Amino acid sequence: MKQNIKNELIRLQRQILQCRLCQDTFGFEPHPIVLGKHNAKIMQISQAPSKSVHETGKPFNDASGRKLRQEWYEISDEDFYNPDNFYIVSMAHCYPGKAPGGGDRRPPKICSKQWLLKEMELVDNEIYIIIGGVAAEFFFPGEKITALAFEDKQINGKPAYILPHPSPLNMKWFRDYPDFEAERIFKIQKEVHKILGIKKTTS
Repeated sequence: MKQNIKNELIRLQRQILQCRLCQDTFGFEPHPIVLGKHNAKIMQISQAPSKSVHETGKPFNDASGRKLRQEWYEISDEDFYNPDNFYIVSMAHCYPGKAPGGGDRRPPKICSKQWLLKEMELVDNEIYIIIGGVAAEFFFPGEKITALAFEDKQINGKPAYILPHPSPLNMKWFRDYPDFEAERIFKIQKEVHKILGIKKTTS
């Protein structure tokens, strides 16, 4: 059974990487990004890849990713990019381009319906980590990330933790809600370390 699920996910990922549903909308060649195996311990779901990720093909290969790995999770790049540890995916698998008023466009809704929900059925993860307001709204409609970021939730009967986006553009949120980085993130970090079998050394 597990072998069947593994093979089904591999086939699905191949389809995702070939997807060009949004090419006309974007006006450029889409570059779908997905990383992880069927048995990944943590399924991390964010909004959409950045332009840097679009260009390099490596998820969270930007300032947001460095903050996420080094400051929030406190794990190595090797642990983060290990496909047995993290299934790294977004509401939209491709960088959606810049919005007219600045910032990136919102992820096309078709992507999560076409691909993400199927991926969630095939990945046997232990916990979910949801990053950013757009992803949080998808899973918890009507609830504000200002509250969700401090709550323990569940998705599909599994623990789910919600993070604000670690982007440098989100500094106002961190100033307005200092308890997140001062207190809350350490509980999530501890859970990540426990799931990955990381023992944090103290000096």
